[in-house]
Amino acid sequence: MRVIRRGCLGWDVIGVSDSAAEGVPAPGPGPARKRGRATGSPIAEWSFPADPGAVRTARTVVRRVLNDWGLNGAADMAVLLVSELVTNSLRHATGPIGVRMVLLGAGELLVEVSDPLPDPPQERTAAPDDEGGRGLQLVACSSRRWGTRRGKSGKTVWFELSVAG
Repeated sequence: MRVIRRGCLGWDVIGVSDSAAEGVPAPGPGPARKRGRATGSPIAEWSFPADPGAVRTARTVVRRVLNDWGLNGAADMAVLLVSELVTNSLRHATGPIGVRMVLLGAGELLVEVSDPLPDPPQERTAAPDDEGGRGLQLVACSSRRWGTRRGKSGKTVWFELSVAG
């Protein structure tokens, strides 16, 4: 897994670690569900078909769950970043798109977006007139930290947001 330090001028690889996922159960198959793990941390996960409606649906369910968890203040940013990553998955991969949120200890929210394409996202410099190419920069500038990791059948792009009040 590549762990990327937040930075608006570019991305720096600061290490290789699975620390972001330690103790967090791997996503399982099936439709949307919410569950708690042994420590009581809330987890919500969904699988969406690779069609344009997935972006709108992902935004809706992420906002709804964060509101249920009492994290209304984090909802706008989480929804925006999930929307960017699901859109990237739709543009570059085929197959189901997974979204998973885990409320970690210490006021951190881990959000993961997975797809079947094994290649990690590539940094891109967007020209001022480009309509796209800023999604990863937005994730880097807006999250506490973010990164990618390869899975058995694809990759996961994850980010953490501080949600402590």
